[in-house]
Amino acid sequence: MDSFDLSKHYDDDGPHQARAIFAGGCFWCMVEPFETKPGIIAVISGYTGGHMDNPTYEQVVGGYTGHVEAVEIIFDTTIWSYAELVELYWQLTDPTDEFGQMADRGSNYRPVIFVANEEQRQIAERSKQNLATFGKYKRPIVTAIEPTSVFWPAENFHQQFYQKNPRRYKKLKSARKQFLAFQHIQTKLWRGLKRSQKKSNNDIK
Repeated sequence: MDSFDLSKHYDDDGPHQARAIFAGGCFWCMVEPFETKPGIIAVISGYTGGHMDNPTYEQVVGGYTGHVEAVEIIFDTTIWSYAELVELYWQLTDPTDEFGQMADRGSNYRPVIFVANEEQRQIAERSKQNLATFGKYKRPIVTAIEPTSVFWPAENFHQQFYQKNPRRYKKLKSARKQFLAFQHIQTKLWRGLKRSQKKSNNDIK
């Protein structure tokens, strides 16, 4: 395979560029939903949040480094706001699962929003609070919000996995979508039951 061009990761950001780093389970499924949108300059799979330099995939998956699989998104700020990217992130992940995502289990798959500055932190915290207040989920919102640390690009095989392995990616994407759809249906039923119980209690009074 041709080597993936990592130059954008190492280049300085231009006047209308910024970065967002999200962890949401296996990074294979976190690239395509962002990269295919207009205004996204690059999406890089990698590892962050750990204590070892230049970790390998095997080390991260083995739980030896403290890293999580994540994506670094370089975006055009005239087209995307950081808040909009956070909203898209919520749609792709299960924010109630602190021990992994869907079939991906382990601390290296935990959901995290890595913030680069105070502005990103405030946006992420506010968005997380709004998600909790809205009551879309039955369980608490546990996605962590942590400061960024060194982001280590993953091996070439993992970059743009959806393009290199379309059949396997299609199955993974479908499984994630089915899980999230089922979760949302369960939540709607739960919310409907709560409303019915509340109405019944009010009628009794």
